[in-house]
Amino acid sequence: QVQLVESGGGLVQAGGSLRLSCAASGWIFRINDMSWHRQAPGKQRELVATISRGGSTTYADSVKGRFTISRDNAKNTVYLQMNSLKPEDTAVYYCNGDLTYWRGQYQRTDGYWGQGTQVTVSS
Repeated sequence: QVQLVESGGGLVQAGGSLRLSCAASGWIFRINDMSWHRQAPGKQRELVATISRGGSTTYADSVKGRFTISRDNAKNTVYLQMNSLKPEDTAVYYCNGDLTYWRGQYQRTDGYWGQGTQVTVSS
C-alpha cells in the first residue's frame, strides 16, 4: 500500500523547535514535488512550504526564515525543520506530494496526502 506517513509533531514552548518527517512507503520508485501544509482549528488548510524534485524550495511568508524544507531521496522522505516556533504555528501539519510507484510491471504517479501530525506551541 502506497502512503505518506508523518511523524515528529508534539507540544513545544514558544521559541522552541520541532522537526517533522514525511516518509513514503510501499513500492515507491521516486518521490516528486512535495509540500507541507497546515490547518489550524476553524481555519482553511494553508500551504507552508514546497520542494521540487530538484530541490528548489518555496515558503509561505509567515514561516520564511524560521522553517526549512528538505528531502532525502534515498529514504523517500521529506522533512520540515521548524525553529522559533510561535503559538500561531499551532496546527495539524500535513505532507502532500506526487509519488511514482510500481503497480505490477508498470509505474504510476499519483498524488497523496499524509494523515497529519499535531503541532502545538504554548505561549
